[in-house]
Amino acid sequence: MSYLDTILVPIINYIETTITNLGEFGIVMLMAIESANIPLPSEAILPFAGYLVSKGVMGFHAASFAGAFGCVVGSIPSYYLGYFGGRPFVEKYGKWFLVSKKDLEMADRWTEKYGDWAFFICRMLPVVRTFISLPAGILKANFPRFIFFTFLGSLIWSYLLVYVGVKLGEHRETLSAIWHKFDYAIVGVLLILFIIYVKRHIKHLKES
Repeated sequence: MSYLDTILVPIINYIETTITNLGEFGIVMLMAIESANIPLPSEAILPFAGYLVSKGVMGFHAASFAGAFGCVVGSIPSYYLGYFGGRPFVEKYGKWFLVSKKDLEMADRWTEKYGDWAFFICRMLPVVRTFISLPAGILKANFPRFIFFTFLGSLIWSYLLVYVGVKLGEHRETLSAIWHKFDYAIVGVLLILFIIYVKRHIKHLKES
C-alpha cells in the first residue's frame, strides 16, 4: 500500500461505512463536516450515496436533499464564527482556517460583482465551497439570503454528484474493478487541490 493509499483508504472507508449505517442522516453529517471548514470531499460522499440509490437503499431526491441540508447545517457555525469574529478574527486566527486577508479581498470583489449569488456560485466549486462560509460571515452577508443561496447551490451540486453515483451504480458489475479506483482518484485529486490551496494560503498568510 502506497503512502497515498494510507491516507485515501481510511477516508473512503469512513464515508462508505457512515452512509451505509446511518443512511440519509449519515449524508447530512458528512456534508456538514465538509461545509465547516473541514476538507472531507463531497465528491466522494455523494457518488457513494448515489450508488446506494441505484440499489434501492434510499431515494434519489432524499439523498440529494440530505446533501444540501448537511451543507447548510455545517455552514451556520462557520458563518457565525466569521460574523462575530470579524476581520480581527481572521488576522489573529485565520491561519487555522486557511483564510487570509487576500481571501477576504477576493470575497469582497465577488460579492460586489455578483452580490449574494457569489455564495451560490462558490457552492458549486470544489475546495472553495468548503471554506466560503467564514468569509460570508465576516462580510456580514444577509443571513437568510446566505442560507437560501447556500442551499440552492448545494442542492444542484448534490443532485449532480448523486446522479453520477447512480449511473456508476447501474453499471457496478461492469465497473466493479474500477469503483474504488474512481473513489481514490476523486479523493486524490481533491487532496492535491487542497495541498495547493494550503501552500498558496501559507504564502498569503505570511504576507498578511
